Amino acid sequence: MLFNQLIIQMQRKAFPYEIKKGTIETVVQLSKMIPEFSAPHGAKEYEKRLKSVPHLILIAFDNSNPIGFKVGYERDGYFYSWMGGVLPAYRKMGVAQQLANKQETWAKQHNYPHITFKTRNHHRAMLMFALKNGFQIIGFKKRSNISENRILLRKFLGEK
Repeated sequence: MLFNQLIIQMQRKAFPYEIKKGTIETVVQLSKMIPEFSAPHGAKEYEKRLKSVPHLILIAFDNSNPIGFKVGYERDGYFYSWMGGVLPAYRKMGVAQQLANKQETWAKQHNYPHITFKTRNHHRAMLMFALKNGFQIIGFKKRSNISENRILLRKFLGEK
């Protein structure tokens, strides 16, 4: 456990970006710049999902420029990590990892038993990221196009 804390502290020192709570408007604008999102959700869909439930919107900034986001909300007593993305120019720099770490810390502080999310078969980088971060595959939803199959993942948040 001590080794993991040391690694996280080292990553934080090397991470030159700021992560703060954000707005639906910023997320919607960023979503339009994520090439993997062929039809990004609009503000109304975010408002519908986040209305009346505990939720978290995180935005990563390079100076004052938003470069990535992560959005999740309470669903059936657990935390559902719904949407997230990082602008292509900022990938492989630890932005997604720091967003995920902040979301996980928040979920633990709010006593959620686990974080669950789903991804699509063609989002291989997201699937590998999840497995590397301790998520386990818990389900699968078949679609007519194999690349659109949904993969359900969960990470239990035992320790605070």
